[in-house]
Amino acid sequence: MYHSNYLANTLRSASLDNDNAVFAYLKSGTEVSYKELFENAEKTAKVLINAGVEPGDRVAVQVVKSITTVELYLGCILAGGVFLPLNTDYTATEVEYFLTDASPKVFVCDQASESLMSMVAMKAQVANLLTLDHTGEAGSLFELRELEKAGFEGVQRAPEDLAAILYTSGTTGRSKGAMLSHGALAANALTLAEHWQFSANDRLIHALPIFHIHGLFVALNITLCAGSSLYFLNRFNLDDILDCLPKASVLMGVPTFYVRLLKHAGLTKERVANMRLFVSGSAPLLSETHDAWKQKTGHAILERYGMTETNMNTSNPYEGERRPGTVGLALPGVEVKILDPDSGQSVATGEVGQIHVRGPNLFTGYWKMPEKTAEELSEEGWFLTGDLGVLDQDGYLTIVGRSKDLIISGGYNVYPKEIELVIDESPNVLESAVIGVTHPDFGEAVVAVVVAKENCQDEAGIRALCADALAAYKRPKSIVFLDELPRNTMGKVQKAKLREDYAGLF
Repeated sequence: MYHSNYLANTLRSASLDNDNAVFAYLKSGTEVSYKELFENAEKTAKVLINAGVEPGDRVAVQVVKSITTVELYLGCILAGGVFLPLNTDYTATEVEYFLTDASPKVFVCDQASESLMSMVAMKAQVANLLTLDHTGEAGSLFELRELEKAGFEGVQRAPEDLAAILYTSGTTGRSKGAMLSHGALAANALTLAEHWQFSANDRLIHALPIFHIHGLFVALNITLCAGSSLYFLNRFNLDDILDCLPKASVLMGVPTFYVRLLKHAGLTKERVANMRLFVSGSAPLLSETHDAWKQKTGHAILERYGMTETNMNTSNPYEGERRPGTVGLALPGVEVKILDPDSGQSVATGEVGQIHVRGPNLFTGYWKMPEKTAEELSEEGWFLTGDLGVLDQDGYLTIVGRSKDLIISGGYNVYPKEIELVIDESPNVLESAVIGVTHPDFGEAVVAVVVAKENCQDEAGIRALCADALAAYKRPKSIVFLDELPRNTMGKVQKAKLREDYAGLF
Protein backbone atom coordinates (compact mmCIF):
# COMPACT_ATOMS: atom_id res chain seq x y z
CA MET A 1 0.00 0.00 0.00
CA TYR A 2 1.27 3.47 -0.85
CA HIS A 3 0.10 5.22 2.31
CA SER A 4 2.36 8.23 1.87
CA ASN A 5 1.47 8.83 -1.80
CA TYR A 6 -2.06 10.23 -1.89
CA LEU A 7 -3.15 9.57 -5.48
CA ALA A 8 -1.33 6.23 -5.82
CA ASN A 9 -2.94 5.07 -2.58
CA THR A 10 -6.38 6.09 -3.87
CA LEU A 11 -5.89 4.27 -7.17
CA ARG A 12 -4.53 1.10 -5.52
CA SER A 13 -6.92 0.66 -2.57
CA ALA A 14 -9.77 -1.12 -4.38
CA SER A 15 -7.55 -3.83 -5.91
CA LEU A 16 -5.16 -4.43 -3.03
CA ASP A 17 -6.96 -7.50 -1.70
CA ASN A 18 -7.67 -8.82 -5.19
CA ASP A 19 -4.24 -8.78 -6.80
CA ASN A 20 -5.00 -11.48 -9.34
CA ALA A 21 -8.08 -9.70 -10.69
CA VAL A 22 -7.76 -8.66 -14.33
CA PHE A 23 -7.09 -4.98 -14.88
CA ALA A 24 -6.93 -5.14 -18.69
CA TYR A 25 -7.88 -7.48 -21.49
CA LEU A 26 -5.67 -6.78 -24.50
CA LYS A 27 -6.63 -7.33 -28.12
CA SER A 28 -3.82 -9.89 -28.39
CA GLY A 29 -5.65 -12.08 -25.87
CA THR A 30 -3.22 -11.25 -23.06
CA GLU A 31 -4.61 -10.41 -19.63
CA VAL A 32 -2.88 -7.94 -17.30
CA SER A 33 -3.55 -8.41 -13.58
CA TYR A 34 -3.57 -5.63 -11.02
CA LYS A 35 -0.50 -7.24 -9.44
CA GLU A 36 1.41 -7.08 -12.73
CA LEU A 37 0.23 -3.54 -13.44
CA PHE A 38 1.43 -2.11 -10.15
CA GLU A 39 4.64 -4.14 -10.01
CA ASN A 40 5.59 -2.74 -13.41
CA ALA A 41 4.63 0.74 -12.20
CA GLU A 42 6.94 0.31 -9.21
CA LYS A 43 9.78 -0.75 -11.50
CA THR A 44 9.10 2.25 -13.73
CA ALA A 45 9.20 4.56 -10.72
CA LYS A 46 12.70 3.28 -9.96
CA VAL A 47 13.78 3.96 -13.56
CA LEU A 48 12.52 7.54 -13.33
CA ILE A 49 14.23 8.13 -10.00
CA ASN A 50 17.47 6.70 -11.40
CA ALA A 51 17.09 9.22 -14.26
CA GLY A 52 17.05 12.03 -11.70
CA VAL A 53 13.33 12.59 -11.12
CA GLU A 54 12.71 14.22 -7.75
CA PRO A 55 9.37 15.20 -6.17
CA GLY A 56 7.66 17.82 -8.35
CA ASP A 57 9.79 17.17 -11.44
CA ARG A 58 7.90 16.89 -14.70
CA VAL A 59 7.95 13.75 -16.85
CA ALA A 60 6.85 14.53 -20.42
CA VAL A 61 5.44 11.65 -22.46
CA GLN A 62 4.62 11.42 -26.17
CA VAL A 63 4.18 7.75 -27.02
CA VAL A 64 1.64 5.42 -28.60
CA LYS A 65 -1.07 4.12 -26.26
CA SER A 66 -0.10 0.86 -24.56
CA ILE A 67 -0.36 -0.78 -21.15
CA THR A 68 3.26 0.24 -20.60
CA THR A 69 2.13 3.87 -20.98
CA VAL A 70 -0.43 3.31 -18.21
CA GLU A 71 2.31 1.81 -16.04
CA LEU A 72 4.47 4.84 -16.85
CA TYR A 73 1.70 7.16 -15.64
CA LEU A 74 1.37 5.23 -12.38
CA GLY A 75 5.14 4.97 -12.02
CA CYS A 76 5.49 8.73 -12.42
CA ILE A 77 2.92 9.30 -9.66
CA LEU A 78 4.71 6.78 -7.40
CA ALA A 79 8.05 8.50 -8.03
CA GLY A 80 6.58 11.82 -6.94
CA GLY A 81 6.82 13.18 -10.46
CA VAL A 82 4.36 15.30 -12.41
CA PHE A 83 2.91 13.47 -15.40
CA LEU A 84 2.85 15.54 -18.60
CA PRO A 85 1.14 13.64 -21.45
CA LEU A 86 1.45 15.11 -24.95
CA ASN A 87 -0.86 14.52 -27.90
CA THR A 88 0.76 12.02 -30.27
CA ASP A 89 -0.17 14.28 -33.20
CA TYR A 90 1.93 17.21 -31.95
CA THR A 91 4.71 18.22 -34.32
CA ALA A 92 8.33 18.62 -33.27
CA THR A 93 7.83 22.40 -33.13
CA GLU A 94 4.86 22.03 -30.80
CA VAL A 95 6.70 19.52 -28.60
CA GLU A 96 9.64 21.91 -28.33
CA TYR A 97 7.31 24.58 -26.93
CA PHE A 98 5.90 22.23 -24.26
CA LEU A 99 9.34 20.92 -23.25
CA THR A 100 10.77 24.42 -23.06
CA ASP A 101 7.80 25.68 -21.03
CA ALA A 102 7.54 22.75 -18.61
CA SER A 103 11.28 21.96 -18.24
CA PRO A 104 10.78 18.23 -17.62
CA LYS A 105 13.51 16.15 -16.03
CA VAL A 106 12.69 13.25 -18.38
CA PHE A 107 11.08 13.07 -21.83
CA VAL A 108 9.74 9.72 -23.03
CA CYS A 109 9.19 9.64 -26.80
CA ASP A 110 8.27 7.10 -29.45
CA GLN A 111 11.24 4.99 -30.41
CA ALA A 112 10.50 5.60 -34.09
CA SER A 113 11.00 9.36 -33.68
CA GLU A 114 14.01 9.19 -31.37
CA SER A 115 16.46 10.87 -33.74
CA LEU A 116 14.17 13.86 -34.31
CA MET A 117 13.03 14.16 -30.70
CA SER A 118 16.56 13.91 -29.33
CA MET A 119 17.32 17.15 -31.18
CA VAL A 120 14.12 18.71 -29.85
CA ALA A 121 15.00 17.64 -26.31
CA MET A 122 18.49 19.06 -26.68
CA LYS A 123 17.13 22.43 -27.86
CA ALA A 124 14.74 22.47 -24.90
CA GLN A 125 17.59 21.48 -22.55
CA VAL A 126 15.97 18.24 -21.42
CA ALA A 127 18.82 16.03 -20.27
CA ASN A 128 17.14 12.63 -20.12
CA LEU A 129 15.46 11.06 -23.16
CA LEU A 130 13.87 7.62 -22.90
CA THR A 131 11.93 5.71 -25.55
CA LEU A 132 9.06 3.26 -25.99
CA ASP A 133 8.01 1.62 -29.24
CA HIS A 134 4.43 1.33 -30.48
CA THR A 135 3.92 -2.00 -28.68
CA GLY A 136 5.21 -0.72 -25.35
CA GLU A 137 7.52 -3.74 -25.22
CA ALA A 138 10.71 -2.23 -26.60
CA GLY A 139 12.71 0.95 -26.17
CA SER A 140 15.11 2.18 -23.51
CA LEU A 141 12.41 2.74 -20.85
CA PHE A 142 11.14 -0.82 -21.23
CA GLU A 143 14.66 -2.27 -21.19
CA LEU A 144 15.63 -0.35 -18.07
CA ARG A 145 12.37 -1.33 -16.34
CA GLU A 146 13.08 -5.02 -16.95
CA LEU A 147 16.34 -4.67 -15.00
CA GLU A 148 14.48 -3.49 -11.88
CA LYS A 149 12.62 -5.44 -9.21
CA ALA A 150 9.15 -4.66 -7.91
CA GLY A 151 8.71 -3.31 -4.43
CA PHE A 152 8.53 0.46 -4.09
CA GLU A 153 6.61 2.32 -1.41
CA GLY A 154 5.98 5.51 -3.33
CA VAL A 155 7.41 8.97 -2.67
CA GLN A 156 5.46 10.99 -0.12
CA ARG A 157 2.87 13.21 -1.82
CA ALA A 158 0.01 15.07 -0.14
CA PRO A 159 -3.39 15.99 -1.64
CA GLU A 160 -2.23 19.50 -2.50
CA ASP A 161 0.90 18.32 -4.32
CA LEU A 162 1.02 18.44 -8.10
CA ALA A 163 0.30 15.17 -9.94
CA ALA A 164 -0.05 16.23 -13.57
CA ILE A 165 0.09 19.08 -16.03
CA LEU A 166 -2.14 18.96 -19.10
CA TYR A 167 -1.85 21.65 -21.73
CA THR A 168 -5.02 23.18 -23.12
CA SER A 169 -5.48 22.94 -26.86
CA GLY A 170 -4.33 26.50 -27.48
CA THR A 171 -6.59 27.18 -30.47
CA THR A 172 -6.13 30.86 -29.70
CA GLY A 173 -2.93 32.19 -28.18
CA ARG A 174 -0.36 30.34 -26.14
CA SER A 175 -1.21 26.90 -24.76
CA LYS A 176 -1.65 26.91 -20.99
CA GLY A 177 -0.52 24.12 -18.68
CA ALA A 178 -3.30 23.24 -16.25
CA MET A 179 -1.83 22.00 -12.95
CA LEU A 180 -3.80 19.14 -11.39
CA SER A 181 -3.17 18.00 -7.83
CA HIS A 182 -3.27 14.55 -6.25
CA GLY A 183 -6.37 15.63 -4.35
CA ALA A 184 -8.25 16.95 -7.41
CA LEU A 185 -7.68 13.79 -9.44
CA ALA A 186 -8.50 11.47 -6.54
CA ALA A 187 -11.66 13.37 -5.56
CA ASN A 188 -13.05 13.42 -9.09
CA ALA A 189 -12.34 9.74 -9.75
CA LEU A 190 -14.00 8.65 -6.48
CA THR A 191 -17.01 10.89 -7.10
CA LEU A 192 -17.54 9.58 -10.64
CA ALA A 193 -17.05 5.94 -9.65
CA GLU A 194 -19.77 6.32 -7.04
CA HIS A 195 -22.06 8.54 -9.15
CA TRP A 196 -21.95 6.16 -12.13
CA GLN A 197 -22.19 3.12 -9.81
CA PHE A 198 -18.97 1.39 -10.82
CA SER A 199 -18.05 -1.88 -9.14
CA ALA A 200 -15.37 -4.55 -9.43
CA ASN A 201 -17.73 -6.41 -11.78
CA ASP A 202 -17.61 -3.73 -14.48
CA ARG A 203 -15.77 -4.13 -17.75
CA LEU A 204 -15.15 -0.85 -19.55
CA ILE A 205 -14.38 -0.56 -23.26
CA HIS A 206 -11.39 1.81 -23.40
CA ALA A 207 -10.82 3.11 -26.93
CA LEU A 208 -9.91 6.70 -26.00
CA PRO A 209 -6.44 8.29 -26.16
CA ILE A 210 -4.64 8.56 -22.83
CA PHE A 211 -3.05 11.98 -23.30
CA HIS A 212 -6.39 13.62 -22.46
CA ILE A 213 -8.59 14.01 -19.36
CA HIS A 214 -11.32 11.70 -20.70
CA GLY A 215 -9.23 8.63 -21.42
CA LEU A 216 -6.65 9.17 -18.68
CA PHE A 217 -8.28 10.65 -15.61
CA VAL A 218 -11.89 9.62 -16.18
CA ALA A 219 -11.75 6.17 -17.76
CA LEU A 220 -8.51 4.87 -16.22
CA ASN A 221 -8.79 6.42 -12.77
CA ILE A 222 -12.40 5.30 -12.31
CA THR A 223 -11.47 1.75 -13.33
CA LEU A 224 -8.62 1.74 -10.82
CA CYS A 225 -10.72 3.26 -8.03
CA ALA A 226 -13.43 0.63 -8.53
CA GLY A 227 -11.03 -2.28 -9.00
CA SER A 228 -12.86 -3.10 -12.24
CA SER A 229 -11.53 -4.26 -15.61
CA LEU A 230 -11.23 -2.80 -19.07
CA TYR A 231 -10.93 -3.90 -22.67
CA PHE A 232 -7.85 -1.95 -23.68
CA LEU A 233 -8.03 -0.93 -27.35
CA ASN A 234 -5.17 1.07 -28.83
CA ARG A 235 -7.57 3.19 -30.87
CA PHE A 236 -11.18 3.51 -31.95
CA ASN A 237 -12.12 0.69 -34.30
CA LEU A 238 -15.75 -0.11 -35.02
CA ASP A 239 -15.31 -3.86 -35.32
CA ASP A 240 -13.21 -4.08 -32.16
CA ILE A 241 -15.83 -2.21 -30.14
CA LEU A 242 -18.66 -4.31 -31.55
CA ASP A 243 -16.70 -7.45 -30.60
CA CYS A 244 -16.32 -6.17 -27.03
CA LEU A 245 -19.91 -5.02 -26.48
CA PRO A 246 -21.43 -8.43 -25.57
CA LYS A 247 -18.74 -8.96 -22.89
CA ALA A 248 -18.54 -5.39 -21.54
CA SER A 249 -20.74 -3.29 -19.27
CA VAL A 250 -19.61 0.30 -19.95
CA LEU A 251 -18.44 2.31 -22.96
CA MET A 252 -16.93 5.78 -22.66
CA GLY A 253 -16.63 7.68 -25.90
CA VAL A 254 -16.87 10.91 -27.80
CA PRO A 255 -19.94 11.65 -29.95
CA THR A 256 -18.13 10.41 -33.07
CA PHE A 257 -18.05 6.90 -31.53
CA TYR A 258 -21.81 6.81 -31.29
CA VAL A 259 -22.46 8.38 -34.70
CA ARG A 260 -20.28 5.77 -36.39
CA LEU A 261 -21.65 2.85 -34.38
CA LEU A 262 -25.20 3.86 -35.34
CA LYS A 263 -24.29 3.42 -39.01
CA HIS A 264 -23.07 -0.16 -38.44
CA ALA A 265 -25.53 -2.99 -39.06
CA GLY A 266 -23.93 -4.95 -36.23
CA LEU A 267 -25.28 -2.59 -33.56
CA THR A 268 -28.41 -4.26 -32.15
CA LYS A 269 -30.28 -4.46 -28.86
CA GLU A 270 -29.10 -8.06 -28.54
CA ARG A 271 -25.45 -7.05 -28.88
CA VAL A 272 -25.71 -4.49 -26.05
CA ALA A 273 -27.81 -6.66 -23.75
CA ASN A 274 -25.00 -6.88 -21.19
CA MET A 275 -24.24 -3.14 -21.24
CA ARG A 276 -25.40 -0.91 -18.38
CA LEU A 277 -23.90 2.47 -19.29
CA PHE A 278 -22.86 4.52 -22.32
CA VAL A 279 -21.03 7.77 -21.50
CA SER A 280 -20.33 10.60 -23.94
CA GLY A 281 -18.17 13.66 -23.49
CA SER A 282 -15.34 15.88 -24.81
CA ALA A 283 -17.66 17.39 -27.46
CA PRO A 284 -21.40 18.16 -27.69
CA LEU A 285 -23.69 15.22 -28.39
CA LEU A 286 -26.49 16.05 -30.82
CA SER A 287 -30.00 15.38 -29.52
CA GLU A 288 -30.59 13.52 -32.78
CA THR A 289 -27.75 11.11 -31.94
CA HIS A 290 -29.09 10.65 -28.40
CA ASP A 291 -32.57 9.83 -29.72
CA ALA A 292 -31.32 7.52 -32.48
CA TRP A 293 -29.14 5.61 -30.00
CA LYS A 294 -32.04 5.12 -27.60
CA GLN A 295 -34.30 3.92 -30.38
CA LYS A 296 -31.75 1.44 -31.73
CA THR A 297 -30.28 0.11 -28.46
CA GLY A 298 -32.83 0.93 -25.76
CA HIS A 299 -30.14 2.85 -23.85
CA ALA A 300 -30.01 6.58 -23.10
CA ILE A 301 -26.46 7.92 -23.48
CA LEU A 302 -25.22 9.69 -20.35
CA GLU A 303 -23.66 13.02 -21.33
CA ARG A 304 -21.38 14.86 -18.93
CA TYR A 305 -19.33 18.07 -18.89
CA GLY A 306 -15.71 18.50 -18.01
CA MET A 307 -12.61 20.49 -18.89
CA THR A 308 -8.85 20.09 -18.72
CA GLU A 309 -8.81 22.56 -15.82
CA THR A 310 -11.66 21.02 -13.84
CA ASN A 311 -11.96 17.29 -14.55
CA MET A 312 -15.72 16.57 -14.54
CA ASN A 313 -18.20 19.20 -13.36
CA THR A 314 -21.67 17.93 -14.22
CA SER A 315 -23.33 14.71 -15.31
CA ASN A 316 -26.73 13.55 -16.36
CA PRO A 317 -27.98 11.22 -13.62
CA TYR A 318 -27.27 7.52 -13.60
CA GLU A 319 -30.71 6.98 -12.14
CA GLY A 320 -33.16 9.60 -13.37
CA GLU A 321 -33.86 11.57 -16.51
CA ARG A 322 -31.00 11.97 -18.96
CA ARG A 323 -32.03 15.02 -20.93
CA PRO A 324 -30.81 15.23 -24.54
CA GLY A 325 -28.93 18.44 -25.26
CA THR A 326 -27.96 18.98 -21.62
CA VAL A 327 -24.86 17.98 -19.69
CA GLY A 328 -26.87 17.25 -16.56
CA LEU A 329 -26.60 18.34 -12.96
CA ALA A 330 -23.66 19.46 -10.84
CA LEU A 331 -21.75 16.48 -9.46
CA PRO A 332 -21.68 15.98 -5.68
CA GLY A 333 -19.35 18.53 -4.13
CA VAL A 334 -19.31 20.71 -7.25
CA GLU A 335 -21.04 24.09 -7.53
CA VAL A 336 -22.16 25.69 -10.80
CA LYS A 337 -23.37 29.26 -11.29
CA ILE A 338 -24.22 31.36 -14.34
CA LEU A 339 -23.16 35.03 -14.30
CA ASP A 340 -23.75 37.95 -16.60
CA PRO A 341 -20.37 38.68 -18.27
CA ASP A 342 -20.80 42.45 -17.97
CA SER A 343 -22.26 42.91 -14.49
CA GLY A 344 -20.89 39.79 -12.83
CA GLN A 345 -24.32 39.21 -11.31
CA SER A 346 -26.28 35.94 -11.42
CA VAL A 347 -28.66 35.67 -14.36
CA ALA A 348 -32.25 34.50 -14.10
CA THR A 349 -33.09 30.82 -14.56
CA GLY A 350 -33.17 30.03 -18.26
CA GLU A 351 -30.95 32.96 -19.28
CA VAL A 352 -27.56 32.66 -20.98
CA GLY A 353 -24.42 33.62 -19.09
CA GLN A 354 -20.88 32.58 -18.32
CA ILE A 355 -20.44 29.27 -16.51
CA HIS A 356 -18.42 29.35 -13.28
CA VAL A 357 -17.60 26.20 -11.29
CA ARG A 358 -16.11 25.47 -7.88
CA GLY A 359 -15.18 22.23 -6.14
CA PRO A 360 -12.42 19.81 -5.11
CA ASN A 361 -12.05 18.77 -8.77
CA LEU A 362 -10.49 22.06 -9.88
CA PHE A 363 -6.93 22.66 -11.01
CA THR A 364 -4.61 24.80 -8.90
CA GLY A 365 -3.63 27.22 -11.65
CA TYR A 366 -1.77 27.58 -14.94
CA TRP A 367 1.88 26.59 -15.03
CA LYS A 368 4.09 29.71 -14.83
CA MET A 369 1.10 31.97 -15.62
CA PRO A 370 0.07 33.63 -12.35
CA GLU A 371 -1.65 36.54 -14.11
CA LYS A 372 -3.76 34.22 -16.29
CA THR A 373 -4.57 32.11 -13.24
CA ALA A 374 -5.74 35.19 -11.33
CA GLU A 375 -7.96 36.18 -14.28
CA GLU A 376 -9.79 32.86 -14.42
CA LEU A 377 -9.56 31.39 -10.90
CA SER A 378 -10.90 33.62 -8.14
CA GLU A 379 -9.62 33.74 -4.56
CA GLU A 380 -12.96 32.19 -3.52
CA GLY A 381 -12.19 29.18 -5.73
CA TRP A 382 -14.55 29.91 -8.65
CA PHE A 383 -13.22 29.08 -12.13
CA LEU A 384 -14.43 31.06 -15.13
CA THR A 385 -14.80 28.26 -17.66
CA GLY A 386 -15.11 30.40 -20.77
CA ASP A 387 -18.25 28.46 -21.66
CA LEU A 388 -21.68 30.01 -22.06
CA GLY A 389 -24.58 28.11 -20.57
CA VAL A 390 -28.11 28.00 -19.25
CA LEU A 391 -29.41 26.39 -16.05
CA ASP A 392 -33.04 25.31 -16.13
CA GLN A 393 -35.40 25.24 -13.16
CA ASP A 394 -34.37 21.65 -12.34
CA GLY A 395 -30.65 22.45 -12.32
CA TYR A 396 -29.80 20.83 -15.68
CA LEU A 397 -27.02 22.67 -17.49
CA THR A 398 -27.01 23.30 -21.24
CA ILE A 399 -23.84 24.52 -22.96
CA VAL A 400 -24.62 27.04 -25.67
CA GLY A 401 -21.08 27.86 -26.79
CA ARG A 402 -17.73 29.29 -25.86
CA SER A 403 -17.37 32.95 -24.84
CA LYS A 404 -14.91 33.42 -27.69
CA ASP A 405 -17.48 31.87 -30.06
CA LEU A 406 -20.02 34.56 -29.18
CA ILE A 407 -20.96 36.51 -32.31
CA ILE A 408 -21.76 40.23 -32.02
CA SER A 409 -23.62 41.17 -35.18
CA GLY A 410 -24.93 44.70 -35.55
CA GLY A 411 -24.59 45.18 -31.80
CA TYR A 412 -26.64 42.10 -30.95
CA ASN A 413 -25.26 39.04 -29.14
CA VAL A 414 -25.74 35.84 -31.15
CA TYR A 415 -25.16 32.43 -29.57
CA PRO A 416 -24.06 29.87 -32.19
CA LYS A 417 -25.63 26.90 -30.42
CA GLU A 418 -29.11 28.37 -30.74
CA ILE A 419 -28.74 28.59 -34.52
CA GLU A 420 -27.08 25.18 -34.81
CA LEU A 421 -30.02 23.56 -33.03
CA VAL A 422 -32.41 25.07 -35.59
CA ILE A 423 -30.31 24.08 -38.61
CA ASP A 424 -29.79 20.55 -37.27
CA GLU A 425 -33.56 20.06 -37.29
CA SER A 426 -33.47 19.93 -41.08
CA PRO A 427 -33.92 16.35 -42.33
CA ASN A 428 -31.20 17.10 -44.88
CA VAL A 429 -28.56 18.20 -42.35
CA LEU A 430 -26.17 15.85 -40.60
CA GLU A 431 -24.55 18.56 -38.44
CA SER A 432 -23.60 22.22 -38.47
CA ALA A 433 -21.19 24.73 -36.98
CA VAL A 434 -22.05 28.41 -36.76
CA ILE A 435 -19.26 30.98 -36.66
CA GLY A 436 -18.84 34.75 -36.79
CA VAL A 437 -16.93 36.26 -39.71
CA THR A 438 -15.80 39.87 -40.05
CA HIS A 439 -18.35 41.93 -41.99
CA PRO A 440 -17.99 45.54 -43.19
CA ASP A 441 -21.48 46.60 -42.08
CA PHE A 442 -22.38 44.37 -39.14
CA GLY A 443 -18.96 43.97 -37.53
CA GLU A 444 -19.52 40.23 -37.60
CA ALA A 445 -21.85 38.20 -39.79
CA VAL A 446 -23.35 34.82 -38.95
CA VAL A 447 -22.04 32.01 -41.18
CA ALA A 448 -23.38 28.46 -41.05
CA VAL A 449 -21.04 25.66 -42.07
CA VAL A 450 -23.16 22.62 -42.85
CA VAL A 451 -22.58 18.92 -43.52
CA ALA A 452 -25.49 17.68 -45.62
CA LYS A 453 -27.01 14.21 -45.50
CA GLU A 454 -26.43 12.20 -48.67
CA ASN A 455 -25.11 15.32 -50.40
CA CYS A 456 -28.51 17.00 -50.24
CA GLN A 457 -27.47 20.65 -50.00
CA ASP A 458 -30.84 22.16 -49.18
CA GLU A 459 -29.90 25.81 -48.64
CA ALA A 460 -33.45 27.01 -49.25
CA GLY A 461 -34.84 24.61 -46.65
CA ILE A 462 -32.27 25.70 -44.07
CA ARG A 463 -33.05 29.36 -44.68
CA ALA A 464 -36.77 28.66 -44.32
CA LEU A 465 -36.20 26.93 -40.96
CA CYS A 466 -34.10 29.86 -39.73
CA ALA A 467 -36.70 32.38 -40.91
CA ASP A 468 -39.36 30.57 -38.92
CA ALA A 469 -37.38 30.16 -35.73
CA LEU A 470 -34.86 32.99 -35.50
CA ALA A 471 -34.84 36.76 -35.40
CA ALA A 472 -33.42 38.30 -38.57
CA TYR A 473 -30.11 39.28 -36.93
CA LYS A 474 -29.47 35.66 -35.95
CA ARG A 475 -30.02 34.18 -39.40
CA PRO A 476 -26.95 33.13 -41.40
CA LYS A 477 -25.75 35.66 -43.91
CA SER A 478 -24.01 32.81 -45.70
CA ILE A 479 -24.37 29.02 -45.72
CA VAL A 480 -21.32 26.94 -46.64
CA PHE A 481 -21.41 23.20 -47.28
CA LEU A 482 -18.54 20.87 -46.40
CA ASP A 483 -18.13 17.09 -46.59
CA GLU A 484 -17.13 17.10 -42.91
CA LEU A 485 -16.34 19.56 -40.14
CA PRO A 486 -12.70 19.93 -39.05
CA ARG A 487 -12.17 18.32 -35.64
CA ASN A 488 -9.36 17.85 -33.17
CA THR A 489 -8.32 14.44 -31.82
CA MET A 490 -11.10 14.48 -29.21
CA GLY A 491 -13.81 15.15 -31.77
CA LYS A 492 -14.33 18.83 -30.98
CA VAL A 493 -15.19 21.01 -33.95
CA GLN A 494 -12.34 23.43 -34.65
CA LYS A 495 -14.28 26.66 -34.99
CA ALA A 496 -11.07 28.69 -34.88
CA LYS A 497 -10.00 26.97 -38.10
CA LEU A 498 -13.39 27.63 -39.69
CA ARG A 499 -13.17 31.31 -38.76
CA GLU A 500 -9.71 31.42 -40.32
CA ASP A 501 -10.82 29.59 -43.49
CA TYR A 502 -13.75 31.93 -44.11
CA ALA A 503 -12.26 35.17 -42.81
CA GLY A 504 -12.50 36.87 -46.21
CA LEU A 505 -16.01 35.74 -47.07
CA PHE A 506 -17.50 39.26 -46.99
